[in-house]
Amino acid sequence: MILFRVVFGLFLAVSLGCFVTALIKRDPRWQRLGVRILKWTLIAAGGFFAVLILERLLGI
Repeated sequence: MILFRVVFGLFLAVSLGCFVTALIKRDPRWQRLGVRILKWTLIAAGGFFAVLILERLLGI
C-alpha cells in the first residue's frame, strides 16, 4: 500500500511539473503531456481501488 502511495504521489508531482513547465515555456506540448500522465494515473488508481474493493467484498 505504501508503494502505491509513493508511486501515485510521484506521478502527480510529475504531472504538476509538466503543467508548471507549460506555463513557463508557453508550449502546449507540456500541457498535453501533463494531462496524459494525470489521466493514466487516475485510471490506474481507479483500477487499484476497484481491486481492493473486490477483495473486501469477496473476502479473498
